[in-house]
Amino acid sequence: MSMLRVVLVALLAVPAWAGAEALRCPDVSAVVQVGTCPSEAELTYTFGGYCGDNKRMYEIGDTVCESYENYRKAKNVVLWASADGQFEGYVSCDLPEPALRAAVLEHMTVSSKRGLTRVACGYSEGVLFAHRTRASCEINDAARCAADASACEADCQ
Repeated sequence: MSMLRVVLVALLAVPAWAGAEALRCPDVSAVVQVGTCPSEAELTYTFGGYCGDNKRMYEIGDTVCESYENYRKAKNVVLWASADGQFEGYVSCDLPEPALRAAVLEHMTVSSKRGLTRVACGYSEGVLFAHRTRASCEINDAARCAADASACEADCQ
């Protein structure tokens, strides 16, 4: 009977630690480009379609359609992913690949909205990679993480 209790306790404990996951920011020297950058012709064509609706011209706070340069800055991006596929981020096609691979980790943040948690890693050059999950996450030793971004780790359960 006591062996049965041990087995039951062990089985009940499995879900508590089985879903735990420790996340560290990806090494940008190993990220992989997932898509392709849009051509100048594609950007010009989509600018007319996206910004052609007069409603967009009058949206408060939205400056994307105020000029082609603003539109190009917002839309001339391509998806990159970490080597393990856990983190993704849209990176400007104007940023040379060597500059991306040399970007330095600056911070890690965790935020939640409507049951979805986002673990974001910010790098120099304005690069951001994010991991999204339904699990609850928090940064381990936030003070140490704030002092040294390379020490950042988030636990998700």
